[in-house]
Amino acid sequence: MEPVGQVNALEVPRFAGPATFARLPARADVPRHDVAIVGVPFDAGVSYRPGARFGPAAVRQGSRLLKPYNPALDVLPFKSMQVVDAGDISCNPFDIGAAITHVESGLRDLTGDGARAVAIGGDHTIALPALRAAHALHGPVALVHFDAHLDTWDTYFGEPYTHGTPFRRAAEEGLLMRDASVHAGIRGPLYDPRDLVDDARFGFTIVHCAEVEGLGTAGVAERIRARVQDAPVYLSIDIDVLDPAYAPGTGTPDSGGLTSRELLSILRGLAGLRIVGADVVEVAPAYDHAEITSIAAATVVYEILSLLAKDRP
Repeated sequence: MEPVGQVNALEVPRFAGPATFARLPARADVPRHDVAIVGVPFDAGVSYRPGARFGPAAVRQGSRLLKPYNPALDVLPFKSMQVVDAGDISCNPFDIGAAITHVESGLRDLTGDGARAVAIGGDHTIALPALRAAHALHGPVALVHFDAHLDTWDTYFGEPYTHGTPFRRAAEEGLLMRDASVHAGIRGPLYDPRDLVDDARFGFTIVHCAEVEGLGTAGVAERIRARVQDAPVYLSIDIDVLDPAYAPGTGTPDSGGLTSRELLSILRGLAGLRIVGADVVEVAPAYDHAEITSIAAATVVYEILSLLAKDRP
């Protein structure tokens, strides 16, 4: 059956019509799906600015300008696969442990029949249950993580589950393939030199943001590809990997980040990787202006969907 695509923007203006991602059908409106876009409005794990619980709605609003054809990858992502908006996973805003359980359960429900999910956060805490759900289907995965920050710290104020700790917990739980995962875009000050030692101990390599100028976006993509090879890949993108000039609406901004063009170019260079799941997190619209951050995040989601469509036979 031909996939159901977007509402036609030549018939219904972009500022009207359904409030789903890219004005795609809701999950309930089609009998099956290949990819589900799902919101995770949770931000109880943040250490600085709150507000990412409103990220999913903002990213959906920022997606209204997206069109069916991606010329950069020569793909029609909504024609080659059935993409749906699965709404939001309702998770406990007062209990991080309970919320993690809710997110994992919701993602397992969306992917249990072989479909893939792209989660819109929400803070980066949600990557841990997303990795647990991916591991249940695929075993250990290679993590490709775009972020200003490592997110492999041990605890914040004694709490092990926060937006700065998901990948340490994931490594400890055996969710990640050792020596196949990579952070890209890392920059800014750290708490201690041992942060880098700990990170390497968990099997990560780092492409620092300062290296992008020398390597170029194609070089960064090649470093990532060489690292993960043919492993199943989970792609996690914190929008603060972008410089605050391109993504002011986020919880922990750091100067000196990627431009939106650089990030999109690197992502396009990953075409052909075996991506089994993804998230785009930390959009906090209260600090945004003119939808700069939400439009950037929506475009990143679109590029991920295009990558998923590109690897279909």
